[in-house]
Amino acid sequence: MPALTTNDSAVLHALFDAESSPSSAIQIDSSLPPFPSNLQITPKDHESLRNREKLIIKSLQTDSVSQETIYSAITALDALIDDRPNYPPAYANRAQALRMLVEGQSSPSEKPEITGDVMFTDPANTVIVSRLFADLEQAINLSTPTSPADPVSPVQARILADAHTHRGYLLLKAARARRDSKVQGSGQLWDSGSDQLEEMASRDFFLGGRYGN
Repeated sequence: MPALTTNDSAVLHALFDAESSPSSAIQIDSSLPPFPSNLQITPKDHESLRNREKLIIKSLQTDSVSQETIYSAITALDALIDDRPNYPPAYANRAQALRMLVEGQSSPSEKPEITGDVMFTDPANTVIVSRLFADLEQAINLSTPTSPADPVSPVQARILADAHTHRGYLLLKAARARRDSKVQGSGQLWDSGSDQLEEMASRDFFLGGRYGN
């Protein structure tokens, strides 16, 4: 994940100071199966799916990744999700690949803090960004326990921590773009004000912290 700007860090500090609480900690139970029973993913299924997923993600874990490679990874993740639509990590990883796709289309001469916002300032990215957020939401929905008091497995906790934090980071970027009046696009995300986006980011960072980030 790109480094936060000084302003982003200041906002995060304020958010965590306002909302952190020891009582918010959740119980992570290593004796639980990787996923809730309603997802019907056995430990054996998980091992097979994880191996398949690792092969896809490995292609993206290099210093220089081409757009073609990213497209291929997204297509492979599409197929995995078609086969097992209840497998949360596939959605989280596809969201990351979609983000790489958008950010990879930026000009190399642009500053990092600008390229980080390109997904919200170029209307051509609206469809991809909407899909990215939908994937993060699905990863979260599938992994979230029925009751906030229910314990979660280490696998669940990691997915929830990463997905909430990823979404919170992007919402913070969207809030900054909105504050600078640079947002271009249509839909609920683009129509939200900067304060509302920061509140949404606050909630996601808080939940990401509860689950381990």
